[in-house]
Amino acid sequence: LMVWLRRCTHYLFIVVVAVNSTLLTINAGDYIFYTDWAWTSFTVFSISQTLMLAVGATYYLTFTGVPGTVTYYGLIMTVYTWVAKGAWFALGYPYDFIVTPIWLPSAMLLDLAYWATKRNKHSLILFGGVLVGMSLPLFNMVNLITVADPLETAFKYPRPTLPPYMTPIEPQVGKFYNSPVALGAGAGAVLSVTFTALGCKLNTWTYRWMAA
Repeated sequence: LMVWLRRCTHYLFIVVVAVNSTLLTINAGDYIFYTDWAWTSFTVFSISQTLMLAVGATYYLTFTGVPGTVTYYGLIMTVYTWVAKGAWFALGYPYDFIVTPIWLPSAMLLDLAYWATKRNKHSLILFGGVLVGMSLPLFNMVNLITVADPLETAFKYPRPTLPPYMTPIEPQVGKFYNSPVALGAGAGAVLSVTFTALGCKLNTWTYRWMAA
């Protein structure tokens, strides 16, 4: 009975964590809508994406103990987000204006840290956390700069949820010294270690709860 209960709870938790992680970051690719605060929102969203990936994926990974689990988790989040971003197509936005957060490369690095250190949980937290925090802003900036003529498109298609008086009029420059990747990666490298540790701790709490 306990084995059955553990397995059912395990799958239930994974679905809940994966779905909620995706829902909470579903707008994390919409930096471009915040035309005059794009770099600021990029930095903030980078940290939020790092949080969701590191906590959920680490929890799932340490629960199964199988390297490759994080990559699978990142794939789930990616597919969920692609489906959700389909709403922008329905609103008439061009394909090259849709920005979907990139989680998979960072997830693979987290997996690699766990596998290369022979499933050492402390190395996973330290090395994996730093790798995720530093890499995610970089991959997402590469993703963002592929958007064709973002400024013109942003004015042509103002965000439908914004009232007219909040639609950006004049873009600003110089936010965060024009280096949102450096700031996002710097903050991510520090914070992601804590996020990864939290994922491990969630796993411990879950086991204790199920064994009670």
